[in-house]
Amino acid sequence: MDVKYINPFVVAIKNVFKTMIDVPFTLGKPALKEDRTPAFDISSIIGLSGNVSGCVVINLSTPVALQLVSALLGEEVSEIDEDTIDAIGEIANMIAGNAKTDFPGENNAISVPSVVTGKHDVSYPSGIPIIAIPCKTDAGEMNVEIAIKSKSE
Repeated sequence: MDVKYINPFVVAIKNVFKTMIDVPFTLGKPALKEDRTPAFDISSIIGLSGNVSGCVVINLSTPVALQLVSALLGEEVSEIDEDTIDAIGEIANMIAGNAKTDFPGENNAISVPSVVTGKHDVSYPSGIPIIAIPCKTDAGEMNVEIAIKSKSE
């Protein structure tokens, strides 16, 4: 996978955390994800289509999800419910939408995020490497996982 598809997500994560969520975090080094099993119990999955295809998965632990949603909504959230799941999807949507503005090429579309909770699998596109970008807040860890390829590859 070309770094030109990863860098827009690194920039987007920084922008969303700084401007929309205002949660201090550290961003780890992107690395190849060896297994296809989510590390945490909540995933927001966004499909990409057009001149690129694949998906972006925001995979987070429950404590991080509650922290991010609380910061986004400006009120303490203590459980994963329907509203929390919607807010997690919106955070993923903000990251993907922000990344799309710096994405190379044209005619690319992002899907509405789907959020999965509990023990689950993610159907990553076959034959595409998965790049995981680890993030850490004081509530725990999350990963942004990117599996994208250009139609010309």
